[in-house]
Amino acid sequence: MNRKTNMLHRCKKYLMITFGTLLYSAGISLLLDPNNLAPGGVSGISIILSKLTPITTGTWILIINIPLLIIGFMKFGSRMMVPTIYATVLSSAFTNLWMVFAPLSGELLVSALLGSLCTGTGIGLVFRAGATTGGMDIVVKLLGRKYPYLKSGTLFFMLDMSVVVISGFLFRNLTVAAYAGMAVLLNARVMDGILYGQDEARLIYIISDRPEEIAKRLLADADVGVTYLEGEGAYSEHNKQIIMCVTRKQQSVQVVDIVKEEDANAFLIISSASEVFGEGYKNIRAERL
Repeated sequence: MNRKTNMLHRCKKYLMITFGTLLYSAGISLLLDPNNLAPGGVSGISIILSKLTPITTGTWILIINIPLLIIGFMKFGSRMMVPTIYATVLSSAFTNLWMVFAPLSGELLVSALLGSLCTGTGIGLVFRAGATTGGMDIVVKLLGRKYPYLKSGTLFFMLDMSVVVISGFLFRNLTVAAYAGMAVLLNARVMDGILYGQDEARLIYIISDRPEEIAKRLLADADVGVTYLEGEGAYSEHNKQIIMCVTRKQQSVQVVDIVKEEDANAFLIISSASEVFGEGYKNIRAERL
């Protein structure tokens, strides 16, 4: 990668981080915080503390993040933590900045829905840029290394719900806590959609007496890569060529139609593949989000 290309890549990365933190902080300051909705994580803890002290939510976000950033430096090094510090400082500053504007809504349902949409999208964009907004993001990164089979949104949900429960006791309002919990659920779904949604695919196995004809149609008509697997029928003891292919979710219908046209008696197994690495999908060398 030459110097010009590298500089362009860094600019795009920091623009994505800036836009992500702008969305994230807007969701907190304009929707969640004014309605006492503590959606978990450092932002939720900061919202709770801001109600108990004269210190603003954005300032609390920075205060709580300082020790976590130090841990992050020790565990991840400066390469990841420099953009994370940038994102954390922006999140704190933007959260305080947005507070000069009036809340967008006083309705709990609307605030929970729109607030979680903003924060989930914002965090997802920051993660895609290879950074975090600090706080629980760093904890999630650490847990993600230990438990790689758990998605980021799932880890956030587990940590965030504990903060929601605490907010319910402190605010003594189960209704507000319930809406905050709903915001956590939606936030996790939105974030996983941003991080993993484009990778959702279908893994298809096709057992047929006409494997060559089906494979040719899949390659020519659907532009789907095909792999032959060797199999043997336990009852017939006949060798078979089993077709394996991976397609986008929308394209799986076309694959099924082609198989029906070529062999109505074919046996199909279709399952979901939440992450796919390789040509046309994710780069296997990229750091796991």
